[in-house]
Amino acid sequence: MKAQNDDALLTPAEVAKLFRVDPKTVTRWAKAGKLTSIRTLGGHRRYRAAEVKRFLEGGGPPPSGS
Repeated sequence: MKAQNDDALLTPAEVAKLFRVDPKTVTRWAKAGKLTSIRTLGGHRRYRAAEVKRFLEGGGPPPSGS
């Protein structure tokens, strides 16, 4: 049994905590295509844990703005 379910969905706040950035930064990454987001029925963004894990292992998405 895996410790973390790779099919799990993370909130922007959970992703932001992993990368030590503001949740709005995570939303900007999604809008820029650096992370794939899924929209809930209520319109909230969720991120696949497996994709976030790949970003963490690779040093994270490239910095935006420069």
